[in-house]
Amino acid sequence: MENNTSSAGKCPFMHGSNTEVGKSVTDWWPNALNLDILHQHDRKTDPMGGDFDYHKALKKLDVAALKQDLRELITSSQEWWPSDWGSYVGMFARVAWHTAGSYRVADGRGGAGTGNQRFAPLNSWPDNVNTDKGRRLLWPIKKKYGNKISWADLIILAGTIAYEVAGLKTYGFAFGRKDIWHPEKDTYWGAEKEWLAPSDGRYEDVGKPDSMENPLAAVQMGLIYVNPEGVNGQPDPQKTADQVRETFARMAMDDEETVALTAGGHTIGKCHGNGRAEDLSPEPEAADVEYQGLGWFNTKGRGIGRDTVVSGIEGAWTTNPTQWDMGYFEMLFGHEWELKKSPAGAWQWEPVSIKDDEMPVDVEDASIRHKPIMTDADMAMKVDPIYNQICQKFMADPAYFDDCFARAWFKLTHRDMGPKSRYYGPDVPKEDLIWQDPVPEGPTHYDIGHLKSLIAASGLSIADMVSTAWDSARTFRGSDYRGGANGARIRLAPQKDWVGNEPERLQRVLSVLEPLAAQVGASIADTIVLAGSLGVEMAARAAGVNIDVPFAPGRGDATDAMTDADSFSVLEPLADGFRNWLKQKYVVTPEEMLLDRAQLMGLTAPEMTVLIGGMRVLGTNYGGRKEGVFTDREGVLSNDFFVNLTDMAYRWEPAGDNLYNIVDRRSGETRWTATRVDLVFGSNSILRAYSEVYAQDDNQEKFVKDFVKAWVKVMNADRFDLK
Repeated sequence: MENNTSSAGKCPFMHGSNTEVGKSVTDWWPNALNLDILHQHDRKTDPMGGDFDYHKALKKLDVAALKQDLRELITSSQEWWPSDWGSYVGMFARVAWHTAGSYRVADGRGGAGTGNQRFAPLNSWPDNVNTDKGRRLLWPIKKKYGNKISWADLIILAGTIAYEVAGLKTYGFAFGRKDIWHPEKDTYWGAEKEWLAPSDGRYEDVGKPDSMENPLAAVQMGLIYVNPEGVNGQPDPQKTADQVRETFARMAMDDEETVALTAGGHTIGKCHGNGRAEDLSPEPEAADVEYQGLGWFNTKGRGIGRDTVVSGIEGAWTTNPTQWDMGYFEMLFGHEWELKKSPAGAWQWEPVSIKDDEMPVDVEDASIRHKPIMTDADMAMKVDPIYNQICQKFMADPAYFDDCFARAWFKLTHRDMGPKSRYYGPDVPKEDLIWQDPVPEGPTHYDIGHLKSLIAASGLSIADMVSTAWDSARTFRGSDYRGGANGARIRLAPQKDWVGNEPERLQRVLSVLEPLAAQVGASIADTIVLAGSLGVEMAARAAGVNIDVPFAPGRGDATDAMTDADSFSVLEPLADGFRNWLKQKYVVTPEEMLLDRAQLMGLTAPEMTVLIGGMRVLGTNYGGRKEGVFTDREGVLSNDFFVNLTDMAYRWEPAGDNLYNIVDRRSGETRWTATRVDLVFGSNSILRAYSEVYAQDDNQEKFVKDFVKAWVKVMNADRFDLK
């Protein structure tokens, strides 16, 4: 061996390769299409294995015992993280609130349905300071009940029980949230590169809250709702009210629900800001191993009890912060308020004058009293005329306020669970709520074969049948389980008038299918899906593959009374790469919009690929356009899209905005035209690998079978009764 003293004692391991951010493919080539969003919940991340059924495990849960254990926890105090006033009602309400509060209605992402607060970035957001302590306090209970209760369910149940312990009669609770096991790192939370960066970048005009970038809802990176100190940290209750209104609307709440949640949320608990934020240890994701997944510890003091730092604002809102009462309104409207600075230097509002017995006591020593506080968002409830009027209504009728908050809390914590068919447990409310998108049970005992024969003889084309079924089903999004073919809402406002649904063609097809459904006693929803599946079967037979597309009856038909048209407006597609359609030109590329749509529909990259190839040759392009229809056998479920896409007899030339010519190399003639969505399946290395599989001479039958499987997945995405 050579005597190389310079390398003596060196560790052969590549230091930092697993812990530091290195150059990824997208770092080296930032314009490369990143398919990670389609695989962010890969089964390999799930330690429970494919055989585990959470809903079956729930049946073994002793709900009464679990609730009692939570009540005992909430009314106790742990030495390592003491409870305020001997109660964790504020702690667990906040953990649940901040889990659910990340939901945004525009794309249905965020929310409480997956236990995502356990992972980055949410576990380390500045607005989530010390929620890590709440989850760790719950660990002994999670450990005890194990697989019978998910983290997602436990966090929300703990918050609900906290309100019951405080004295509120809650509206109900549903189990059924399944945990994820990996960060949702590809969810778009904003373009900022620093926490709590000024919100101006999220708006075309920060003075116009409705100009906030979609699909965002929170006003700054790392916040759940709005900045409690005011717009960009500058107090102005009316400007804050305007942001509150827009933000809560983007989280599916109206003005009354917004006031109820603000008042009810601040009836219990307190803000923590008795210390210096700069003295805190790093957040959980940045903390070293000795912190064991916890963060934000005070490095120069106790950092617990009265010396805790969270928001930087310091104080409680009410005289009795562990009790459910009308104290919030009494405090807010019973005093004049002035701006002050907290010990941590944050802006907060304090009463100009207040009696000693109206002040809340210290969290550790009941002989000490402190002034209550209000945030700028609280002052907005008083200053804004509409919010003020709602507050007056609540003060005049406390029972009405109790009911409004209980219902709003239930909505907040269940909004992303989807329809009631996904609810489990003894406390599921019997009432059907319109935000649950109710659908009646559909008929199942009709002659499916007879209905198919009627559809086949109806004169509808394969493209008509497949396109209509696809448009009905494509609204499904797995982020909050809304949309889909069940309910046949494609025939109701607002969907019947969406540009992407080609209203004229849609009404023509529905005018044929609706009488056939009535003739055999089937739902229109079933008939639409059955027609699309029949079209696929016919196209497969034309390609030489005899295959039956699985069909499960039972979809119901929703009515206008069951449909909140305004709520459904957010489901309108702005693009559909599967039908090669863009509503208009956007900043993001068409292929990126395709990925977003595919992910919301729950599709994998191979499923997306096979569906694109099949939809093209079936002639389902929007308006009958020919881009991407790389076949002379339109209406035949062939693998021609992939065969011709990968054929080197052609070259590809830009021909306009999102338009390309496919040119024969020998003759120089344009053979076909294409869009970016078409060509990305040949240009992206991963998607090309899938395309080559389906282009092989021996994979025509595989292509058809894989298309049918993916098709059925889309058609049944919202059939929770089948899962």
